[in-house]
Amino acid sequence: MPIRIVQLGSPRHAGEGTRIGTVRRPPRGVRKERYAAENWYDVWLPELAPSEELVAKARGAETEKEWAAFMRAYRSEMKVPGASRTLDLLAALSKESSFSVGCYCENEARCHRSVLRELLREHGAKLTEG
Repeated sequence: MPIRIVQLGSPRHAGEGTRIGTVRRPPRGVRKERYAAENWYDVWLPELAPSEELVAKARGAETEKEWAAFMRAYRSEMKVPGASRTLDLLAALSKESSFSVGCYCENEARCHRSVLRELLREHGAKLTEG
C-alpha cells in the first residue's frame, strides 16, 4: 500500500486513501468543511511544507542553480527532529496503509513534493509512481 504523491485539488485515484496536505496554507476561498469534499486534503500537515521564506525562494527560482539551492534548503529543514520523525512515521505507515501526500503546484518537478518524494523514499517509504 504505497504512498501516492498528488497535486492537491486533483481528482482522487481509486484506493488513494487519506489525503495529507503538506502545504503552508489552506486553500484560499474554500470553507474548511469542504477541503476533503473538494479533493484538497483530509488532514493538514504543514510541518512537512517548506517555510514561508523557502516557498518564496521556490516561486522565484528561475535557474537550475536557484532551484537546487531551494532543494538543499528544504532538505535541511526536513532534518529537524520533528520533521524527520514525521517522515519516519509516514514511511512506516506506507507499509500498511493507503494514503497520499501533496501540494497545490501543477508541476511536481518544480514543487517541494518532488523533494518530499525523495525524502520519503530515503526514510524507507513505499511509493507509487505516477
